Amino acid sequence: MPSRVRTPRNNELIGIIRERLGGNRMNVQTTDGKTRNCRVPGKYKRRLWLRPRDVVMIIPWEDNDDKGDIIYKYPPAAVSQLKKQGVLDSIKDEF
Repeated sequence: MPSRVRTPRNNELIGIIRERLGGNRMNVQTTDGKTRNCRVPGKYKRRLWLRPRDVVMIIPWEDNDDKGDIIYKYPPAAVSQLKKQGVLDSIKDEF
């Protein structure tokens, strides 16, 4: 189990991927209660292999709050650590 888990800073949010839309876009339900249309930026495309129900960190766009960029995918051990800390309690999901 990791001793340290990456936590959101500044305007970053944690979310769960709900569905893949194609073209590196997906619907993500975030901890603030919104569902955002997020994309994977070019520098992360090859490194992030994402599926529905993965826990990710996103940065909302400044000009449009309904969209965002996925910047990090949490490994399973980190997800269990986040659950213990209570960070994922605000997302209603059947884990």
